[in-house]
Amino acid sequence: MMENQLLLENISKVYGDGDTSVKVLDDVSLQVKAGEFVAVVGPSGSGKSTFLSITGALLSPTSGRIIIGDKEINKLSPKQMNQLRLEKIGFVFQSANLIPYLTVQDQLLLISELSGMQNKKAKNRVDNLLDRLGLSHRKSHYPESLSGGERQRVAIARAWMNNPDIILADEPTASLDSERGRAVVQMLADEVKLHRKAAIMVTHDKRMLDLCDRVVYIEDGRLSE
Repeated sequence: MMENQLLLENISKVYGDGDTSVKVLDDVSLQVKAGEFVAVVGPSGSGKSTFLSITGALLSPTSGRIIIGDKEINKLSPKQMNQLRLEKIGFVFQSANLIPYLTVQDQLLLISELSGMQNKKAKNRVDNLLDRLGLSHRKSHYPESLSGGERQRVAIARAWMNNPDIILADEPTASLDSERGRAVVQMLADEVKLHRKAAIMVTHDKRMLDLCDRVVYIEDGRLSE
């Protein structure tokens, strides 16, 4: 039986006050277990990005609580929140957002340096990830010399560098063609199963949904299955 890795309970997010307030999320609850890959789909303006930002502790909810593992993150200090994001959450964004002046290897080593990982362990981890993602031959290359698919794979390797419990992907296939996009989502799905991660992918691409365990719909700030 899979244990809960991520739990959102009665999450709401309101911007503004009084008559000018806007409720972007409305009493949202979701649990994702270790080894489970969940897709979140919905129209533009439905609250998908806000939902993912709150799930990843980048944005605070107006009400409700979020539990990652055994920690209720609403109760953490800003410093503790930063540390939790670094240790527990891996983000994969629509755009790879690689640092242009760092090689592929250094993109990943920067993450290990921020988290205090030992240098030898970090380099072994880099070699392992690049090998798994078919990027070993690109180790010393800069982002400008990579294809779109390669850049996104580097972004995935970076998200996995600290072996996070939670993987959050925001439209990870948006800048890729169908074949490369499916390969990227398959990599995410494989990681979830192989290493028992909990993953949420926000996507508009319905061709990728068969690779997910569960599909959740969001519209007008409410979730449904």
